[in-house]
Amino acid sequence: MGAAFFYHLTQRSLEDTLPMLLGKALGAGWKVAVRGTDPGRMDWLDQRLWLGQEDDFLPHGQIGGPHDALQPVLLTCGPEAPNAANCVMTVDGAGITADEVKALDRVCILFDGYDQEAVQNARVQWKELTGAGCSAQYWSEETGRWEKKAES
Repeated sequence: MGAAFFYHLTQRSLEDTLPMLLGKALGAGWKVAVRGTDPGRMDWLDQRLWLGQEDDFLPHGQIGGPHDALQPVLLTCGPEAPNAANCVMTVDGAGITADEVKALDRVCILFDGYDQEAVQNARVQWKELTGAGCSAQYWSEETGRWEKKAES
């Protein structure tokens, strides 16, 4: 059974944090689906991932391409993961179900700590997932480094 890790972004942006987490997931041998809510935002994120450091290249693609099943990282706006993802990373308030958390190795929920709606949405997700018996961890970077602040 997997676990949901909540990442409260306050020091670094999504485009800085996501590549770090993706690198760790790929290093663990996982395939990843990055789930957002807006196709335009996913296009933007796709461009940011391509513009990363050359030595930090993250192989990825957007859903709808001819090689979706082969993508180590697949950007999507829905629950589909043709790449058989072991890990789902949600951004911009994308939803995730308790059944998905239980079926995956890891779920990472990244949310902007300066967006009160995003913070509230993450609190609701925490309550729903832990209430359904999912293991969860809350990680904060308020001190400048990631620290686990809560676990359920």
